[in-house]
Amino acid sequence: MGELHVNMNTTLDGVIQANGGPTEQDGDFEYAGWERPFWDAESGDQVNADVEASDALLLGRTTYDIFRAYWPGKTDEIGRVFDRVPKYVASRGTPELSWDASTQVTDGAAEVRALRERHEQIHTWGSANLLQTLFREALVDQVNLWVCPVVLGHGKKLFPDGTAATRFQQVEPPRSFPAGVVLLRYRCLEGPPQTGETVDAADL
Repeated sequence: MGELHVNMNTTLDGVIQANGGPTEQDGDFEYAGWERPFWDAESGDQVNADVEASDALLLGRTTYDIFRAYWPGKTDEIGRVFDRVPKYVASRGTPELSWDASTQVTDGAAEVRALRERHEQIHTWGSANLLQTLFREALVDQVNLWVCPVVLGHGKKLFPDGTAATRFQQVEPPRSFPAGVVLLRYRCLEGPPQTGETVDAADL
């Protein structure tokens, strides 16, 4: 069975809203584009490598519309991959599937589970609602978080209230990049979060 990897850009306080700039949905967000000062050529190369490792995309409708307005026809590494691979749009509405190789997914639990059997590595840049479904149904294998050194204080969160309790294991040491973004990779583990006793300083 293949894997589903979640890729998200987030602030230190977990905000994911309008990270790349103003959108139709978030045009009035005060800090739209907050991630841009923290990227550089080295982190860009790593994003390219991660994208090239995928053989399918799973996107929420809003993210799909943003990508569909920008990526088709782009000739850089990401653009070529995005144009080539199958794109699955999680939506119960009627998305405009004008981007080549796009298919609607209406049952996030059953259909995404089937997609994991068809693809080696699916990547998603989903909305908070999509992520909640994926975590609730235990469909996520790995989370790749690009953490930017900024706190916004408000905005849509990566893990809003209601997200399924989940525990993770670090895949590799955190990797920092020159402009300030830090990449964290975690594998999802089975079972709820564990608890333990506080260690007394005298016992150290």
